[in-house]
Amino acid sequence: MEHVLFACGLALLPWLVVLADGLPGTATAAHWCTAWVGLDALEAVGLIATGVLSVRGHRLHALTAAATATLLVVDAWFDTTTAAPGADLVSAVAMALLAELPLAAACVVLAVRGPVGPGPA
Repeated sequence: MEHVLFACGLALLPWLVVLADGLPGTATAAHWCTAWVGLDALEAVGLIATGVLSVRGHRLHALTAAATATLLVVDAWFDTTTAAPGADLVSAVAMALLAELPLAAACVVLAVRGPVGPGPA
């Protein structure tokens, strides 16, 4: 399985060149609001689940923490790269630096730390 994952990762490298060369500089999304609300909803669920599982000492908190950290970093990336210049960009950078990335770092610490107590196996 590891070899398949490695091969797929290598296969994506040329695809990055195709995307960089072929994608338009701007785009209109039909479900823009749904996409952003959905992403933030997933983050909320991930943070709640990670907190509950961690407090209970459940070993699965490491998985929810890793997934939630990923969502938060993706949110920060897309917020900052899709923001309009000016106040929107300042707001996106502030949210990334003051909320999303620190929360992602806390989740990474929880994920790396592993099980916190003698909870369910």
